[in-house]
Amino acid sequence: MNDLRVPFIRDNLLNVHKAHHPGKPLAGVRVLDVGCGGGLLTEPLGRIGAKVLGIDPVEESIGTAQRHLSCDPDLSERVSYRACTLEELSADMAEREAGQGDVLFDAIIASEVVEHLADLETFALCCDHVLKPGGSLFITTINKTNLSYALAIVVAEQLLRIVPRGTHDWEKFISPIELERRLESNGFSVKSVQGLMYNPASGAWTWINSDAINYALHAVKLAEEPQSDPQMGKPDHSAASHT
Repeated sequence: MNDLRVPFIRDNLLNVHKAHHPGKPLAGVRVLDVGCGGGLLTEPLGRIGAKVLGIDPVEESIGTAQRHLSCDPDLSERVSYRACTLEELSADMAEREAGQGDVLFDAIIASEVVEHLADLETFALCCDHVLKPGGSLFITTINKTNLSYALAIVVAEQLLRIVPRGTHDWEKFISPIELERRLESNGFSVKSVQGLMYNPASGAWTWINSDAINYALHAVKLAEEPQSDPQMGKPDHSAASHT
């Protein structure tokens, strides 16, 4: 899937961050990879210049990611890992008064994560807390359709056994329309949704015109509007004379 998601993330971020860094197009961009697992997406983003923090609640996965990272000392300057949930990271940043722009993230990635969550509202709220205004949120997940049930559960789990049985719960799948509604209610604006599909014969992912199975979504956190002065626009009577 990296053949699709890395360019998808890179190109959308480059539309915002215009600085040109030959060989390291995402240099200076601070990225949070939620549910990073063993770092399959974290490291490629670090290789194109991003400063990436990968988080995952499974300590064994973080251990695997850290061991793999130790083989590349140069990359370890840009990539780090932490065993925690997004909620724990959000709370920790709040305690350290992380509301200042220099410590928030320019982008958050949740690839193959949303379809496993029980509480999407908390996820969206935490993303809002740790992301800069104008920052990007990238999600890849599975639509909630009869076709996605047939392919992601019946075929992938039960017939071909590409993933273990019980990996997916169809009730947690979410349509692009519903995901967009949830995100927009938490201060995000969805910019694009693209369908993608896995071909088990070739082992490759490709973009397709339908989002009925898997899809990638890019959203942007809306900039906070400045607080208006309640006195603005009101006439000043302090110097008025009275007869």
